[in-house]
Amino acid sequence: MIRAKVYVLNKYFEGLPKKTDFKIIEEDLPPLKHEEFLAEALYLSVDPYMRTAAARLKIGTPFIGYQVARITDSKSKEYPVGTFIVGAFGWRTHTVSNGKSNVSAYPGVWKVPDLKKLPLSLAIGMVGRVGNTAYFGLLEICKPKHGETVVVSAAGGAVGSHVGQIAKIKGCKVIGITSTDYKGEWLVNELGFDCFVNYKKPNFLDTLKKCTPEGIDCYFDNVGGEISSTVMSIMNQYGRISVCGSISCYNATAPVLAPIVQISIVSLELKLEGYIVHRWADRWQEGILQNLTWIQEGKLKYKETVTEGFENTVSAFIEMLEGKNIGKSIVKI
Repeated sequence: MIRAKVYVLNKYFEGLPKKTDFKIIEEDLPPLKHEEFLAEALYLSVDPYMRTAAARLKIGTPFIGYQVARITDSKSKEYPVGTFIVGAFGWRTHTVSNGKSNVSAYPGVWKVPDLKKLPLSLAIGMVGRVGNTAYFGLLEICKPKHGETVVVSAAGGAVGSHVGQIAKIKGCKVIGITSTDYKGEWLVNELGFDCFVNYKKPNFLDTLKKCTPEGIDCYFDNVGGEISSTVMSIMNQYGRISVCGSISCYNATAPVLAPIVQISIVSLELKLEGYIVHRWADRWQEGILQNLTWIQEGKLKYKETVTEGFENTVSAFIEMLEGKNIGKSIVKI
């Protein structure tokens, strides 16, 4: 009998999550039924969306999240022993599954494509849900054109750094908004961004204007709040805004107030659209395979912040929310 270690939600978050908001339990897994398999986690994903999604969970239920896993036992022809998969199994070491999602049109399990010599962890990063979030969110909503200027907030993170690189592939000028000069220099020197702005420094608006003398055509918004209001105020007419998240308010304990954005939206005739990446579930493999091709061609570069050990998953989650990661934050089991 296999015993799985599982993180469960112990308490709803108040501000920044704490280790005591979680607890690890152990559970005995049932014997496999027909068409089921046993998956052993190799890498766990920690992502910003988990911070807000936790409010919809019941206390005592397993915490959510994607993982890269290896099938160690199977009664399924489709998922034989030795297959590497990505599963929305949550933060747990072992899972019994039939490979089907519990939610309609929700990609709950898929096989890891042939990554050749690339690390398996990319399957929960650039070659997974994170990569598809960048791919579809930028190309389907912002629809950047060659020569346009694209601004990306939280550009040093997993999605933001990926978005900026896709925009460069499409021939755009790209400016990244970051929380540190170190992250900004990485964006420019390693990933090919044209400019970066550290929002924690004085004169944020003036610096942003210097980086965007032709104005801003597309804005990929990961943060919301005052930063996004400022970006929208200097966009070009008919600018497009893809809203992926609002990290600036995730840990707030009271409603966050920001400058009015409607004036900019109306006067500049901006298009603003939020999204959840599962909208493109029917095109899931398109995004995965295109991102993989760009990596293999050297057009996309990746960086991972890796935390070792299942017991350190919460620490990795908290540090990611504090912006201490560069690129994708993952936990190696």
